[in-house]
Amino acid sequence: MADPYEELLKKAYANITEIGDTSDRFHIPDAKVYLEGKTTVIENFTDIARYIRREPEQLMKVLVGELGTAGKIEGSRAVFNGKFDESMINSAIKKFVEDYVICSECGRPDTRLVKDGRVLILKCDACGGHRPVKKRRVRTEEPTNQLEEGSELDVTIDSISRRGDGVVKIGKYIMYVSRAKPGQTVKVRITKISGSILFTERI
Repeated sequence: MADPYEELLKKAYANITEIGDTSDRFHIPDAKVYLEGKTTVIENFTDIARYIRREPEQLMKVLVGELGTAGKIEGSRAVFNGKFDESMINSAIKKFVEDYVICSECGRPDTRLVKDGRVLILKCDACGGHRPVKKRRVRTEEPTNQLEEGSELDVTIDSISRRGDGVVKIGKYIMYVSRAKPGQTVKVRITKISGSILFTERI
């Protein structure tokens, strides 16, 4: 006769749903961005904050720093002074998630922020890891008043666009560089300026 304990154990294991890798199913929602006069609006701002489990005010504080502008929360949306395209907004949100959400030990988003004195600590409930929230290094940028078609400059790639081009943020501008990877420094020439978009060619 089977041991009742073993029978119960088998039943318990049979009813357990295997936990998959949370990071595999964690995809930051794309920001729904549109221009409204001289401002940029993220329509689904609070939805994004809720998904990444962070306070909207905290996300707003970091985004205005990344974008170098002022902004405010209006209901479920966020409004920023100035004109920013969708890729620039999504890049800024991705940087926030990397710094304030994702565990550097296991790569999962199951984290929370706690204060230890003046230091903000990111604690992971999945693996138990913890680290201070890193303060992003401010990158020295080219003065925007010197940017014009034909200008040559060295840039460090911030991220990759959906089309596979390197993306660089310079003040209110966003630059696209072909055949470039994040962290790579390349020399480029500005071939065209269209609004806040800079098109380039590698030198």
